[in-house]
Amino acid sequence: MNVLVVNTNRHKTPMAVLPFGACIAAEAAERAGHSVRLLDMTFSKDPLRALEHELTRSTPDVVGLSVRNIDSGEMHDPVIFVHDVAPMADLIRKRTPAAPIVLGGAGVGLMPEELLRATGAEWAVLSDAEAVFPKLLAAFTNGGDPTSVPRVAWLKDEAFGQNAGNGHFPLDECVVPDFGRWLRLKSYRHQMCTVPVQTKRGCPHKCVYCTYQRADGPGHRLAPPASVVEAVRRLAKAGLRDIEFVDSVFNSPYEHAMEICERLAAARLGVRLITLELNPRFVDDALLAAMERAGFVAIAVTAESASDPVLAGLGKGYTAEEVVRAAEAVRRHRLPCMWVFLFGGPGETEQTVAETLRFADEHIRRSDAAYINTGIRIYPGTELERIARAQGVLSVPPDAMLSPVFYVSPEVDPRWVAERVREAVASHANYLGPASISVPFLPMLYRIGYALGIRPPLWRYTRLIRRLLRLVGKDPC
Repeated sequence: MNVLVVNTNRHKTPMAVLPFGACIAAEAAERAGHSVRLLDMTFSKDPLRALEHELTRSTPDVVGLSVRNIDSGEMHDPVIFVHDVAPMADLIRKRTPAAPIVLGGAGVGLMPEELLRATGAEWAVLSDAEAVFPKLLAAFTNGGDPTSVPRVAWLKDEAFGQNAGNGHFPLDECVVPDFGRWLRLKSYRHQMCTVPVQTKRGCPHKCVYCTYQRADGPGHRLAPPASVVEAVRRLAKAGLRDIEFVDSVFNSPYEHAMEICERLAAARLGVRLITLELNPRFVDDALLAAMERAGFVAIAVTAESASDPVLAGLGKGYTAEEVVRAAEAVRRHRLPCMWVFLFGGPGETEQTVAETLRFADEHIRRSDAAYINTGIRIYPGTELERIARAQGVLSVPPDAMLSPVFYVSPEVDPRWVAERVREAVASHANYLGPASISVPFLPMLYRIGYALGIRPPLWRYTRLIRRLLRLVGKDPC
């Protein structure tokens, strides 16, 4: 079959992201014997025109639309991505009415029925595209029953159905596509993009807002550490040396992360590694030393709060004391660190906000950075949805939640929190807030940084950049 895979994501805040899932789906379909093209919309100025041109030249039998996220997840200025996807689906139906439209991507498994109805697509791959998409294509090709394919959903005669299967597929290897085969990598390099690698899927942790369990399963599916190292080796050989581990939590399970680091250190691949997902409960001197030996150049600790009532309300599974211990360990090492905080969770009060800001002031090094956000996107089926409805702060029905709705603790005024965040960011040159990552000249900063030989992540230079921006009156904070 002639298969067209379209990366629909054009959101580049705070930076452009390589379409990991779209490349995996395209490569899996090609390995299954199909003729595949990938249309990447990331840098497209006129996506519908680009899509129409592609449909004219390739006449696909099946079109896959990759939907990375439903929306931007930012309460201060949300962007709804389905508004871009629906017109693309309309154009496909108009130009190639016989071609089934298949939705896929991380966002699809969260609200498959709502996305199918909003776009008019017929099919959706709920997870594990490298395993599911070829099976669905085989059913189309051989006249089989597509509804028999596990991890597939469909909309037929306005009736929604899905085949959840008996679980998720095992992760027998670290799946990394040949990005250079599918993408114009030069554009991504100039935006200081990292190359994504997953060492695991699924998550056993019980954060109240999280969707990983629904999308990828409630337990870890671990890639063998040797296959992770081999994947990194292939990327390095292809000249892709800025690599980011994009697991839900990199350092859980702890032993898996340690083995990966030890094997990477022994391999001496000359790569620059990043992870922005460290759970503070599992941050200690041994792990940080192993990460340094492995080639990590930056990390982020997603603490989210430094107050026990909020950590308990978020279901984080660690305490404020453990957050402090993680900070003390970070201070004993030279790895640049970004600290991530999320205000407004269940149990947040003026006192708990003050506790977290005090922790940041006392424990975050001036050479490091902190990102502070407010409000939590509520997705159907999460514990946070149940909490919000019980507290009377959410009345929107689940089938209307494609338009983003956010949670802020009813015990605190969102305007007061926003003002405290603004004050903290204004008084600390190494702090960032929502306004910091949505400035229109950020892509220009990436290009300048790349031309000067700076490599990701740019936030390592937050303090310097903000001082320079203040000198010219452009600091958004």
